[in-house]
Amino acid sequence: MSMDDLYQEIILDHYRKPKNRAPALQDEDVHVHHSNPLCGDEMDLRIRVADDKVDGLVFDGEGCSISQASASAMTQAVIGRDLKDALDLAEDFRRMMHGDEPARPDDLLDGIAFQGVAKFPVRVKCALLGWMAVRDAIETYQSGANAHTVTHDDDGGAA
Repeated sequence: MSMDDLYQEIILDHYRKPKNRAPALQDEDVHVHHSNPLCGDEMDLRIRVADDKVDGLVFDGEGCSISQASASAMTQAVIGRDLKDALDLAEDFRRMMHGDEPARPDDLLDGIAFQGVAKFPVRVKCALLGWMAVRDAIETYQSGANAHTVTHDDDGGAA
């Protein structure tokens, strides 16, 4: 089995059996909603923080296999990390999606399987949706707010 085949299997597994997919999180601190109107991906992400760490994290939504599988992989990579480390990891994933080598491939866990998506620019926004949502949730928490909604524009950035 080639590495590409293995990565494809990992992505399909996260899509078919998503980890930490749920419509609610007990004692959540922040709820963010992210959407990408170009492809129809919608995601609600809920985070609970304890002792400056990601104590709980769930996502729910509709979208393509890449967006949903990437969000599933993201939750596994981020739960248990301190907030700064989770932000750094989300940034590492973002850079990887734009063609850079990840600085911490082992810490991305199954997120590394999405490296090949960078070759398909129209799919990059899909893979980034959950990772940008967790970044936004942490920054929203740090600002003292408890909810935020973001719609991504054509460049994959927030509008």
